[in-house]
Amino acid sequence: MKEFFINILQFFGLAWWVEIVTDSPRCTYYFGPYFTAKEAEYNKAGYIEDLQQEGAKGIKVAVKRCKPGNLTIYDDSGDRFDRNAKPAFSGQM
Repeated sequence: MKEFFINILQFFGLAWWVEIVTDSPRCTYYFGPYFTAKEAEYNKAGYIEDLQQEGAKGIKVAVKRCKPGNLTIYDDSGDRFDRNAKPAFSGQM
């Protein structure tokens, strides 16, 4: 029954996820979905430990409601980029 409610939350983008961003390798990982933020918080330590054992550096963690399209996003461009930047669009052609 809990899985049913999690699926509903996930459908509407209201499920809780653990988002982990690493500097090396330059990746964003999503772990979830979870029914509550407390449940996600409880599980995040295991994900961090696994990534540290794999050699990840510069680990930043957030627990948030979202609907990730991909569970792992890898930046292989080698360029530095701001993951929080908003695209700027111009109405001019």
